[in-house]
Amino acid sequence: MALTLDARTSGYRLAPALVAAAIAAGVNLVFPLASPLLVALVLGVVVTNTPLARHRILHDQERLTKLLLRWGVVMLGIKLPIDAVFGIGLGGVAVVIGTVLITYYGTLAIGARLRLEPRFVTLMAAGFSICGAAAIAAVADTVRARQRDVALAVALVTVFGSIMIALVPWASHLVGLDEAQAAVWAGASIHEVAQVVAAGSVLGGGAVALATTVKLGRVAMLAPMSILVARRCTDEGSRKAPLLPWFVVGFIAAVALRSTGVLPESALTVAGVVTNVLLAAGMFGLGLGIRMRELWPVPARALLLATLSTAIAAGSSLALFTLLM
Repeated sequence: MALTLDARTSGYRLAPALVAAAIAAGVNLVFPLASPLLVALVLGVVVTNTPLARHRILHDQERLTKLLLRWGVVMLGIKLPIDAVFGIGLGGVAVVIGTVLITYYGTLAIGARLRLEPRFVTLMAAGFSICGAAAIAAVADTVRARQRDVALAVALVTVFGSIMIALVPWASHLVGLDEAQAAVWAGASIHEVAQVVAAGSVLGGGAVALATTVKLGRVAMLAPMSILVARRCTDEGSRKAPLLPWFVVGFIAAVALRSTGVLPESALTVAGVVTNVLLAAGMFGLGLGIRMRELWPVPARALLLATLSTAIAAGSSLALFTLLM
């Protein structure tokens, strides 16, 4: 009886987050440039700043939010077949690794010079160098980040990645890149996987697959980057964090499962939907912990860091692409 009650209670608690994820997905269908993760986050912020926040169904959402985000990170691995990543060649792999490292450490250095809170800077470095909101969620616990910092980092990486959807195709034409070259640049520089798909569509139908493959190469850096973040936190005297949290281990296992080729296309489609739902639902819960006065106005130094981090990702990937491919 207790188990049944717990299950019913958990389902009851999950309902708002799942509804928010469904709304976010619907908005994304109507407006493809609107990231469902950002929409869900905004919904959470709006709800918590209205009388609805007093409803008991919204109480004690923090643990549930963390669990949803972690499982979203695990499921992200299903999107990543390793053989496809190696298919971009040694030059492509070098561009991916170089871009991630330059963007990550460049963002850390600039954030320190701007005297921003170190935990927030680490979130920004992970999100802008690897895969946006999912990377931020993956390292948030390791650095013991505040909800406000996580929400602000997610909002910035989503907004700046959306700007890149239009900017990269335009700049590619300006510097004379062909469709394939522009696709590699898009995958190596734009922050979110969905944003890369959108930019690839703008470049041309043949660019989508190549741009997405390069981007998935950056996603594959999530596990080693988690180790770097954990070691850095330990070196700076923070609580000792596991080098690989359980959900990053789960991400690696999901990558391995996808790479075996045993999953049918229908299962991959379902897994993709589940991943988006988990991450969006988790973002809604994250937004519930944010008060509007904590996010607005956006700190000028945070905006400057986001601008410079995006510029580093775009500039370093283009430079490495020119040199190595």
